[in-house]
Amino acid sequence: MTAPTEAGPFGALRQQLTAAATAFAGDPGAVADILAGIVDDVDRALGEELEIFPVCHHSPASALAMVRRLRAKQPKVIYLELCEDLQPLLGELRNCRLPVAVQAFASELEGFPADWGPLSVVAPITEASAEYQAIAYALETPGVELVLVDRSTDHVFQWSPRHPGEADEAPAGGDVEPAAGAGEEAALHGDAVGVEIGDLRPRFAELEAYLLHHGKVRHWSEWWDQYVEQPLADADHDTYRQVMVLIGSLFRRLRPAGADGRDRDEDRERYMWTRMRQHLAASGADPADCLYVCGAFHAASRVAQFGLRSDAPFEIGPRTRTRWHHGLIPSSHSAIEAQFGLAPGSVSIASATWTKALARTGLTPFRLEGQRGTRTRAGRRRVAPAPAPAAPVADRLSGFLGRPPTAQGLDEAELRGWCVDIVRLARRNGYLASTADAIAVFETSILLAGLRNRARPTPYDFADAAVTCIEKDVVPGRRDVRRLCEILFGGDRIGQVGYEALPPLARDVHDRLGPLGLDLEKRTIQRALLDLHAEPALAPCSDLLWRLRHLLPPDAVRPIMGERRLGHRSIQESWDLALGRHQRALIELGYEGVTVEQVLEQRLRRAVRAPDATASVALAAVEDAARLLDNARLVDELGNRAVELLAAERTVDDAPEVLRRIRRLLAHHRATGPLPAWCEAFVTTGYAHYCTLLPTAFLDEDSGVRQVGAMLGFLFGMESLAVSLGCDRSQLELAVAQSHPQTPAKVALLWAARHQLGLLSLAELRACCAALLGNPLVVPAFPQYLSGFVQALEPVPGLAPFVVEVMSSAFARLPDPVLLPWLPTLITTLRDHGPELVPLLVREAGRTFPGSLPALDAWVPPWEASPAPPPAVTAVASGPVAALLAGHPESVDAVAALLGCAGDWRTPDEAGAGVPAELAALLAAHPQTADAVAALLGVRS
Repeated sequence: MTAPTEAGPFGALRQQLTAAATAFAGDPGAVADILAGIVDDVDRALGEELEIFPVCHHSPASALAMVRRLRAKQPKVIYLELCEDLQPLLGELRNCRLPVAVQAFASELEGFPADWGPLSVVAPITEASAEYQAIAYALETPGVELVLVDRSTDHVFQWSPRHPGEADEAPAGGDVEPAAGAGEEAALHGDAVGVEIGDLRPRFAELEAYLLHHGKVRHWSEWWDQYVEQPLADADHDTYRQVMVLIGSLFRRLRPAGADGRDRDEDRERYMWTRMRQHLAASGADPADCLYVCGAFHAASRVAQFGLRSDAPFEIGPRTRTRWHHGLIPSSHSAIEAQFGLAPGSVSIASATWTKALARTGLTPFRLEGQRGTRTRAGRRRVAPAPAPAAPVADRLSGFLGRPPTAQGLDEAELRGWCVDIVRLARRNGYLASTADAIAVFETSILLAGLRNRARPTPYDFADAAVTCIEKDVVPGRRDVRRLCEILFGGDRIGQVGYEALPPLARDVHDRLGPLGLDLEKRTIQRALLDLHAEPALAPCSDLLWRLRHLLPPDAVRPIMGERRLGHRSIQESWDLALGRHQRALIELGYEGVTVEQVLEQRLRRAVRAPDATASVALAAVEDAARLLDNARLVDELGNRAVELLAAERTVDDAPEVLRRIRRLLAHHRATGPLPAWCEAFVTTGYAHYCTLLPTAFLDEDSGVRQVGAMLGFLFGMESLAVSLGCDRSQLELAVAQSHPQTPAKVALLWAARHQLGLLSLAELRACCAALLGNPLVVPAFPQYLSGFVQALEPVPGLAPFVVEVMSSAFARLPDPVLLPWLPTLITTLRDHGPELVPLLVREAGRTFPGSLPALDAWVPPWEASPAPPPAVTAVASGPVAALLAGHPESVDAVAALLGCAGDWRTPDEAGAGVPAELAALLAAHPQTADAVAALLGVRS
């Protein structure tokens, strides 16, 4: 690098600025160095052998200057500041309606932190941008080569900060809120990193605040439009270049240093100059026939690699092994504004300014042949003149900076039309606007423009005036007046990716849903009606919609009528489809596979192999595979993985979900065929696993009563199947015997388990509950015992009458001063811990209690009713039933032992002659049992 000299075309300007700095600061110090350095940057950039064209993103002035320069110079090679791996996608812009964004996407990361995924980079493109004009010129002009020279998307994240406290790669967002009503369109880019040519905004907060304050504007977009965009709209090429490099150099020099001491902007410039020198050396192109299009911030570069004559080395590191997918996604004006911190409506205003400037200047912009949504002016393409030889650089800055801006008179017709249109829009959206409001907006716009030293009102002045005069702090609908002003100036234009530019999966979805007869590219919600009984050919469409429902956002594919459960398919379905509105999600789905079925299989396998996968997650994947895919091999694979995960679990947090899902899957497989081997393995593994964890779960405070109840539900519900598959029931008995809970709910649950195992009779259980109600110290905790009994209905549903009995006894025995304090606790406990089990209690109570109010007075609870007196012993103790019981005493001995009546009830002289008094009384009290047994055996009593 050579030191700048006072000679050259900018020597006079350098001396003038140095003198001004000395007069201003009193000492030619830092201010003079900065001002002189800015002039040096301009001199250096414009004196470079390779012509540098500085631009600002989505700037109509940059786009107009680009069109003029391309027609005048006719370059043969265009170097564009854009990620180099995005170049193959640019030709697909012909099949899209702008604005769209070029995207690079990666979900499986290698070389990056796992918590970064998925990675996404987008570069939005609008028609009123210099980059689109350069792309259209290069692709539509024979013999012109377009070369993207910026770092690859992989390097974007390689150079990103890896600590949360450091600055992010994307440009600063500013403090501008998205417009009301534009939330969905503003989220089209999601959380992708924005990479865009020409990010030109002060990175020094105090400088931006100073410019906004003295410019009498509210946000940066308005300042740029007033002080840069409008003066440069009709400027010649040299003036435009010098002013843009001047602004870029100013913002570059007045910026804080990076948090990590590394200047990533300079790394990008080294990368781009290295790539350009490599291309020139390989192609042999003449630098005079080349054009380097970059942001004005990078045009004022001071790196050693700057320029074609530099031989400073720069090593470009290799890319990681991350596999990147590239495609086009729809974008919108509001999405661009939200991602890059622009004011709401600024991109729409820029688009309107671009259209107006084309009509005023008569320029014919460059457009890709067949571009959707644009109308090419037939017969008006101008034949560009032969390129003129390069003229020596002349100082245009002195005249531009010393000359006041050209005053543009008030266009009353334009402003009047705006006022009339905004009042019409306001009335359509519920505002009580009138002609008086239109007049007020007209006068207020002129007043605001005068206060801000503007000769004519800008769209920003008009929007402020409309909000002041029409909105009046009241928004009757979802659109405020500022949003209506954006609609007036062109609206939030939303792009669309054409069918030909979609990935194979998205095109396959459109083809397979073709029988529905809907235009799936529309952004409106469309209703699809499927009568699968009358039109069986629509069954594949139904299958695809259910798979898309599982993969896409809920609003993209929403069922209105019909369901898809295990073993059940509806014969009529109704769907709301909004695939055009969620085109980005469908495109990103195409990055994962070629068909929807392939992506679904990959996601199910990925879910069960994830580090945080559990048995319930694996069972959910099994259910989804059986419900959505006709693939028995995949179901078996996922089921075997569920067995592995269950055996490896050390907690019982997912026990309720495991129980619910395995019950449903067992019922499905039993109804459709033989039980798969993985189901049998899951039952046996789960039986042994939960028996092992049961004592710990009863004692562990982190294990809730709901989880322990689900474990017991699995053990008791699957007991018969598990025993038939080789499990030992004594393992469960030992686990229950080793359980010693301390919390009331788990104590009640243990009692229910012991009762189910026959270790605690109903009478003993009733006595335990009576003792609890009789102890005033335990009564406040009684709702927790009830919670345990309610959870016990999962493993022991036969306890429902007993739970109703206990609750009824509590309400009957306890006085109101005791009952009322714990009644809210009882209600909240039942609601939190057993909402799905309370209906069992309600049904049981309906069977127990009388159905009418008069019958309630004479009603006696069945648990308090005294048994009827036994009839004569001789009448019951004789006959064939008595002879049958006397002939087979083993069964009677077992029943007597269970009832606590063990003893020698049969003497030798009574054999075959009758039964003793105890047995006779038992038979007399319960004659129905003996009659049923006799009927089964074909014996008449």
